[in-house]
Amino acid sequence: MGINTERDIEANMQIGPTDAGMVRIFIESQGIEVPMDFDPEEAEEIAEELRVAAAQARAVEQKQPRKR
Repeated sequence: MGINTERDIEANMQIGPTDAGMVRIFIESQGIEVPMDFDPEEAEEIAEELRVAAAQARAVEQKQPRKR
């Protein structure tokens, strides 16, 4: 399994600050909960990685029709 492997799994994701000054990404799926805490600098690095990935995905999408 890798980043390009599609799966038919639903999950809920929440992102927000904790009372300890961390940023939490909380994933819940099929009764499993995964809380991931990051300091603000790490969270900003993750946000930048998301922006870069979104730009790359747009470039791919423009080259080929979207699968439906």
